[in-house]
Amino acid sequence: EHGGSGKVVMGHEDGLITIDATEADAHRREARRVKLGEPYRTLLGHMRHETGHYLWDLLFELDGFAEAFRRLFGDERADYGDALERHYAQGAPSNWQDARISSYATMHPWEDWAETFAHYLHMRDGLETARDSGLIAPERLAAAGPDIRSEIGAWIELAIFMNTMSRGLGHGDAYPFLIP
Repeated sequence: EHGGSGKVVMGHEDGLITIDATEADAHRREARRVKLGEPYRTLLGHMRHETGHYLWDLLFELDGFAEAFRRLFGDERADYGDALERHYAQGAPSNWQDARISSYATMHPWEDWAETFAHYLHMRDGLETARDSGLIAPERLAAAGPDIRSEIGAWIELAIFMNTMSRGLGHGDAYPFLIP
């Protein structure tokens, strides 16, 4: 399918991100998105997700990170293979939106982290683009550093605008997620 031999597994190793080249084909990517029941699937999203995994590897070396991570995302020492099998056999819990950014984030703490990080990058890029385009006031984004609550509030307002605009043009939501 990807033009070579064997199966391409998207992922990263020591910061080298591997993406299945067929993900660049919009029709194939859309077919996978539908098959997997995903509301959103992009090459940029894959890159951001895998960057989150790589960043986790770096941050995990810092004192106190493991404990803070486990409080927020769960214990990453849970068997990943078992979690993957369970996720694709049973799907996400029915109430996953109460605490996770995506159904895939429920699969394992590593995926929760990577999905959360990818969405943070989506949010930052969207907010910076809106600011630079004059859609939101520059002071909405803290100059001295991110104020996450303020950024999330600004992002929710922007996402509502984008989704409403997209629907008004006859398309689906531009950002089909709820931030828990």
